[in-house]
Amino acid sequence: MNGRVIKSTGSWYILQTESGEIVKARIRGKFRLDNIRHTNPVAVGDFVDFETDKDCLGIITKIHERKNYIIRRSVNLSKKSHIIASNIDKAFLVVTIDNPKTSFGFIDRFLVTAEAYHIPVVLLINKMDAYDEDLKEEVKYYRYLYEAIGYKTMEISSKTGLGLDELQSELKDITSLIAGHSGVGKSTLMNVLNPELNLKTSVVSDFNQKGQHTTTFAEMYEWPFGGYCIDTPGIKEFGLVEMEKEEIQQYFPEIFERKGECKFDNCLHLNEPKCAIIEAVENGEIAPSRYDNYLGFLEEIEEEEY
Repeated sequence: MNGRVIKSTGSWYILQTESGEIVKARIRGKFRLDNIRHTNPVAVGDFVDFETDKDCLGIITKIHERKNYIIRRSVNLSKKSHIIASNIDKAFLVVTIDNPKTSFGFIDRFLVTAEAYHIPVVLLINKMDAYDEDLKEEVKYYRYLYEAIGYKTMEISSKTGLGLDELQSELKDITSLIAGHSGVGKSTLMNVLNPELNLKTSVVSDFNQKGQHTTTFAEMYEWPFGGYCIDTPGIKEFGLVEMEKEEIQQYFPEIFERKGECKFDNCLHLNEPKCAIIEAVENGEIAPSRYDNYLGFLEEIEEEEY
C-alpha cells in the first residue's frame, strides 16, 4: 500500500492513504542504519510504501524519491541537518515588520534555502492592520526590494481579512509550506483559512519581542478549498548545511544574473578587481542588505569548513 506522511513525531509517523484512510506507522530498522546525512530518514510530505502488521499498524518499507525538500540545521551535532518537509509546490514565508520584526537576514536565509531546492516562495507581510504610516513605508521598502528580484509579495491581515481571498487562490490545489518566526501570526492565519484546524496560537512577549513556540513538529493539513499545507515549527535557523561557498551566489538571483560580467570566472565578489556585483551594490542596483547577507552566508560556510 502507499500513502503520504502527514505528521512525524520522531519515532512514529501518521500516513494518509489515497482513499483518505489514516494509518499510524513506523520505519523498518534498516532505514535507521543507512548512512543518512539527515537526522530524520522520513519527513512530512514524503510518499511512502508500507505494509500493515497484525495490529493494523503500518511499517514503512520504501520512501519514494523526493521532488524537493527544505532543511534546517540539526540540534543533533552528529548529523548535519533535519528535513522539515518534502515535495513542496510553493513556500509561503510569513513576515512581520513589527512585534516581532522579521530581519532581512532571516528572509534571505529562507530564500537561499528555497532557491537551492527549486521551491518558489511568496512573502506574506502579515499584521497590516497594526502598522502606522511609518511602518507602512517600511512595508513598501520590503516589497520593492524583493519584487525587484522576482519574488511575489502580498500584504495580509488575519484580523481584517486583507489579501486572504488572493492568498486562498494561491494555496488552492497545491502542497504548500507555511513558515516564519514564532509570533508572526502563522497559526492564526491558518485558523482563519480553515477554522476547523483550531491550532494553538501564542502571544508575543513584551520582554524580547519574540513569540513562544507553539508548533513542535511539522504537520500537513488539508484545506477545505482544496490542497494541502505543511505547518512548520517557528524556525530560528534554516540550513546552509549542504552548500559549498562557491554555489551560494547561484541562489541570489540578482547576483547570479550579473556574475558573467565579472572579470574573473571564479569571482566570489569579495574584493576582486572589476567585480560586477560590487559595482552593482555601489550603483544601488543590488540592495546592501542582500549583499551583506551574501557575505555573511559565505563566512558561515567557511567557518563550518574550517
